[in-house]
Amino acid sequence: MSQTVDRALSILPLLAQGPADLGQVAERLGVHKSTALRLLRTLHEHGLVYRQQDQRYRLGARLFALAQEAVENLDVREIAHPHLVALNEQIGHTIHLAVYEESEVLYIDKVESRYPVRMYSRIGKPVAITVAAVAKLLLADLPEAERRTLAEKLDYPMYTSRSIPNSAAFLKELAVVREQGWATDLGGHEESINCIGAPVRGADGRVVAAMSVSAPNVVVTAEELLTLLPVVRRTADAISREYSGAVSPQQKTGPQKEVS
Repeated sequence: MSQTVDRALSILPLLAQGPADLGQVAERLGVHKSTALRLLRTLHEHGLVYRQQDQRYRLGARLFALAQEAVENLDVREIAHPHLVALNEQIGHTIHLAVYEESEVLYIDKVESRYPVRMYSRIGKPVAITVAAVAKLLLADLPEAERRTLAEKLDYPMYTSRSIPNSAAFLKELAVVREQGWATDLGGHEESINCIGAPVRGADGRVVAAMSVSAPNVVVTAEELLTLLPVVRRTADAISREYSGAVSPQQKTGPQKEVS
């Protein structure tokens, strides 16, 4: 039974590349045409594949409906939270998760630092969109035309001498963030607070959320905080894999010994 399910599911990635006839499906699966036909008929009955007039098969509309329903029911905060807690236990600093909604970037989760100094950020509160690392990550992923339109509409308050002063500088910063895949806010909102962030991506590669690690200068310097970038990016990647349903190498091959 498991082999039958495996073969049936193997048909879907094949058809995702384009329509295929019975012979092509049988050849790809390494089975007789009669076996491939039974599998295709079962998938067709459930609306997962569709037989065209030219007798080739393609992915069915039901599959797209299921995928859309699954995406709509995903809760990125619920998926991310255990990862954020684990990272907080490892490094001790404040961690945020944010999303972009209706022209605002909002915090949707926060794990407080382990030391007495607390940040004033709150879940549900908009971030300083022109300087925050999470905002840069989310806005950098927007299509170019949308980025430019938004940048021209924003105000650019000078919270500190390191704040981004205008739309041209902001667009340049977003281009850098888009290229490198991570972002910083080194004293741009508060002189004494530094922040590094990484994107959480969905199955289509688009940024669905952004996470960041923040710490005051009295605890760590900006240079020390930047050394944590690899572990922050690994955490964001782990959240992305779980959110998108991707299979990690560890899941494919089983647990592996970590090499230090």
